[in-house]
Amino acid sequence: MTSTDMVKITVNLVVIYVIGGLIMAFVYAKTSPIMFIKAKEEKEAALKLMMPEADTVATLGDWAPHEKHAEYYAAQKCGEMKTITVKDEKTGEMKEEQECMNPRAMGYIVEGFGKGYSSYIHVLASVDKNFIVQKISVLGHGETPGLGDEIEKDYFLNQFEGKTADNLVIIKGETPDKIQAITGATISSRAVAEDGVKNGVNMLKDKLSGEVQG
Repeated sequence: MTSTDMVKITVNLVVIYVIGGLIMAFVYAKTSPIMFIKAKEEKEAALKLMMPEADTVATLGDWAPHEKHAEYYAAQKCGEMKTITVKDEKTGEMKEEQECMNPRAMGYIVEGFGKGYSSYIHVLASVDKNFIVQKISVLGHGETPGLGDEIEKDYFLNQFEGKTADNLVIIKGETPDKIQAITGATISSRAVAEDGVKNGVNMLKDKLSGEVQG
């Protein structure tokens, strides 16, 4: 192979890489806004399920468990609902929406992350105004199929209802007031209960206890 052939091959490879990069950038530019809107809608739906009796969910602030961006919210009841006209983000058309007037917090929702066996587990937890857990949900994870992924099952999640932060402790075996670990998946269980949810609830107490008392 001559030096000229090597130059041609190198140039061709560079061209291919550049074209491939441009195509990927174009596809990303087209799809990322769609993915962003879809993720936002899915998160809004998940938040609503955490406290269905609330009229609206308002963002209060953010925090960074395991250096990951997470938010916390107030689940609110409205004094009254006012109809307003806004621009639709998707179509650009004007549409009517309900605006919450004179809202009062009936509880809080916190987003968190727990370090599991093979992934960071993304969770939501709702609490009442006394910071007692009402419900939790697992939004995403990469735990082991057939073991760690049992954290999504109701028999595990339902244990959290009515628990205070002090009771969010994993126990191997039956327990009357703590959280029973999933057999063969103690690390995943602890990541949800003690890392994701408990730390989130304690953060809410630190941030909002004074506000609730006032």
